[in-house]
Amino acid sequence: MRITAISAAVALMVLSVSTSLMAQRPDDQIDPKSLALLQEGRAAKTAGNLDGAQDALESALAVDPRNREAFLVLGEIARARGLPGKAIRLYREALTLEPNDLAALRGQGEALVVKGATAKAKENLARIKTICNGECSDATVLAASIAKGPPVTATAQAEPAKPSPAKP
Repeated sequence: MRITAISAAVALMVLSVSTSLMAQRPDDQIDPKSLALLQEGRAAKTAGNLDGAQDALESALAVDPRNREAFLVLGEIARARGLPGKAIRLYREALTLEPNDLAALRGQGEALVVKGATAKAKENLARIKTICNGECSDATVLAASIAKGPPVTATAQAEPAKPSPAKP
């Protein structure tokens, strides 16, 4: 009886491992439908239709979640909409698929600067410089963004509130 339970557990484990291995795809074998949706999303973004672009790109990721370019374009859209936190998460997803993606490192670094995390942005800059063996356009763009610093918020620009007169 003990042997049957152990052999059943081993058989289940082998079946699970073989199924999960068959489901994985290398980066260079992205589903063609996902690539078509990526192109549709890029075209919509270029035309200024951010909602349509986001829909197409999210569909591309639903078809094939290993489409790193879709994460990058979604990160650009999030930054354009003033959502740096969402952009950072999307770039992190792209970096999970390819840790040395220069565009993802630069985009994440720029979003980090907007959030005020310049120390982390400098870490991204150092990684870019290591990958490029010195200077490259991504390093130059991120360095300029870090030097510029986070944007000044509307509340920081506003004058201090004047006390209201006391009512008797």
